Parts: sequence; structure tokens; C-alpha cells
Amino acid sequence: METAQTALWVVAMLVFLAIAFDFMNGFHDAANSIATVVSTGVLKPGQAVLFAASFNFIAIFIFHLSVAATVGKGIVQPGIVDTHVVFGALIGAITWNLVTWYYGIPSSSSHALIGGIVGAVMAKSGASALVSAGILKTVAFIFVSPLLGFLLGSMMMVLVAWIYRRATPSRVDRWFRRMQLVSAGAYSLGHGGNDAQKTIGIIWMLLIATGYTSASDSSPPTWAIISCYVAIAAGTMFGGWRIVRTMGQKITKLKPVGGFCAETGGALTLFLATGLGIPVSTTHTITGAIVGVGSTQRASAVRWGVAGNIVWAWIFTIPASAFVAGVAYWVSLQLF
Repeated sequence: METAQTALWVVAMLVFLAIAFDFMNGFHDAANSIATVVSTGVLKPGQAVLFAASFNFIAIFIFHLSVAATVGKGIVQPGIVDTHVVFGALIGAITWNLVTWYYGIPSSSSHALIGGIVGAVMAKSGASALVSAGILKTVAFIFVSPLLGFLLGSMMMVLVAWIYRRATPSRVDRWFRRMQLVSAGAYSLGHGGNDAQKTIGIIWMLLIATGYTSASDSSPPTWAIISCYVAIAAGTMFGGWRIVRTMGQKITKLKPVGGFCAETGGALTLFLATGLGIPVSTTHTITGAIVGVGSTQRASAVRWGVAGNIVWAWIFTIPASAFVAGVAYWVSLQLF
């Protein structure tokens, strides 16, 4: 009886920790959804976070749980995950998120979580316990998602420039101030649909490992799904203002038409990845799209030094969070 009560307490604590990570994910990545719409002056910051948070939650009714299935069942071999692995993964991801938030670096909460899972699993059982197909497609999209965002963002910008080539700048600005609300909503929808599912996936992984649900179940419990979508929307509502400035203005100066093209290119990339069940970084995606839009004006419009610093943060995210997760795994063995 004592063991069962202890196990239930540990599971409850880890679910709480996962939901806290999800809240932090929304808080940390709020800038991805609202940076362009705020920096172009279409919405005030307070309006923008409420707008983005609403679409984060609405995603619960639109996307299938493909990403949650990849995280919950497609990254680690069956029977490997336990409470210590989940604890290590979450501590690794949360620690990296806090460090990058503090310094205003737009890193990936998604890859911090994947890195955390990888580090904790390797600390327990080595690399053979990982599912190579799940890891490879996630790592591949570290490069694919910003490139696709870049390509779609720049193509959108070129297309819009051609369509409105005879329109006056003031008319274009007025029109795309309205249109940017559509693109920002779409990007926030993609953000909620992809990112909330990663936390649903790790809770699902935990519940399967501890016997509170079966691996044969086709979806996680409803309470886990709703909790994660509410948490990411709440996190977005509180926002991450340190990162907004980097995303919205430091990489390149954006006008409403550029913001629309960047958000639309980013949203299309997120919709594709979520449909394929691939956990991607909303940070990588929107950064690639913003750079793509800036580069269509002229190469010097992009502050490549800032973009380069962001890329370094991307490169270090998985190994840094994996290292912290490995240490946290060993610490947890002494705690519970």
C-alpha cells in the first residue's frame, strides 16, 4: 500500500512538472506567435497575447494527436521509460528554457524536451534504447523547418510583391494590417497544435510506464489533452517579452506585409509537420520565415550576426538539455 501511494504521488508530481513545462513553453515561445504582429504595430502586446492564446487553445479541436504519439511512443523503446527518465527529461528541458529565456535567446522548447528525453534515456540504458526513426526525423526537421519557413516566407513575399506591384505603399500597408490578423491566428493555431502535443506525449509516456494507462490505447486521457492545451494558452497569455524584441526587430525590420508573409510561411510549415506527426520548433520555423522575408528585400536587410547567434543556440539546445537531463536522472535515483 505504501509503495502504491508513493508511486501515485510521484506520478502526480511529474504530471504537474510536465504541465509547468507546457506553461513555460507557451511563455517562452509566445514571441514566435506575436513578435511580428506586435513589431509591425498591428496589435498592442496585451491584445496580441490574448489573440494568440485563444488560437493556441482552439487547436485542440483541429489537429489529430500525431505529434503526441511520436513523443509518447516513437522516440524510446518500450519498457525503458520510468519516473526517473521523465523527471530527468523535464528538468533538462525546463533548465535550458530558463537559461535561454533569461538571456532573451529564441531557442526551441521542443528540442529542449527531445534533448531531455534523449539524455535521460541514455543515462539509464544507452543509445540502443532510443528509436532511431523517431530521433532522426526530429533532428532532420531542425534543418528542414527553418529552411522550409525561409522558402515559403520568401516565396510569399515575392508573390505578394508581384500581385501588388501597381498598388501604393499606403494601400498595401492598410490591407496587410488586416490580413496579418489572419496570418497571426494561423501561426498561433500551428503553435498550439504542435507544441501542446509534445507535453501530452510525455505525460502519455509517463502514464504508460507507470501502468495508469495501456500502451494499446489509441489516445491519451482526455484530462491530459485539455490540461496541456490550457497550460500552453495560459503561458502564451503571460508572454515572453525578452524574446519578442529579438524576433520582431533585431533580425530584420518588418512591415505588415512582411509580417503576413513570415507568419503564413511559418504556419504552413507547422501544419505540414503536425500532420506528419513530427515535433518541430516553432522558433526555428518563424525565424527561418522572417529571414526569408528580409532576404527578398536585400541581403543587408537581415542582421546575419543576430541570426547566427540564434543558430548557435539551436545547435546547443539538444546536447545541453540532454546533459542536464542525464545529471537530473542520476539525482532522481537518490530522491525517489
